[in-house]
Amino acid sequence: MVYDRTCRGRAILPGLSHAWASGGALYRGLGRLDAYRGVGSWDEALAWLAAYSPGRRIAEIQYWGHGKWGAARVGDQALDRAALRPTHTLRQGLDRVAARLRPGAGGLFWFRTCETFGGEPGHEFAEAFTNVMGCRTAGHTYIIGHFQSGLHSLLPGDRPTWRTDEAIIAGTPRDPLRAAWSRRREPNTITFLHGRIPDGY
Repeated sequence: MVYDRTCRGRAILPGLSHAWASGGALYRGLGRLDAYRGVGSWDEALAWLAAYSPGRRIAEIQYWGHGKWGAARVGDQALDRAALRPTHTLRQGLDRVAARLRPGAGGLFWFRTCETFGGEPGHEFAEAFTNVMGCRTAGHTYIIGHFQSGLHSLLPGDRPTWRTDEAIIAGTPRDPLRAAWSRRREPNTITFLHGRIPDGY
């Protein structure tokens, strides 16, 4: 698991990086993770993932951080459709990580971030990222916290089937402006304590 270590908060108020680090420690203690690391950029994240425990296939990667429609961010750096282009500076790192992931349904890259799979930009990113990585990917359409709603996954070659207007409360699916907060009764909801994606999500 990798998390964004740059969200540190101000003065005496802790930022979300503290919660993500605590979650990593909890998951590691529960035996759900082999390792976790706070990162300051996607370059750092991909380099660590590509180099960690070489010679072993990776079954699952989770990223805990900020997201928006069609993107996941580390600090100000976005992993989005533009980053999937062959000439983008992140693409070589993505290819190295993809080569280590178990293919198809045997591998998983899960964005535990707000809104990354939401709206039309989220559909487009989900499909493109899944095909580049060659494994199952997952992400959310809602703002997530304790509850994490709108969890959907995709396999290489598949098209997104969830609604493009899911969780959008301002704007349009093409140009979303505001998303709803996750709640217990919203579609495809888990909590932060769930370490596995339920069947059918």
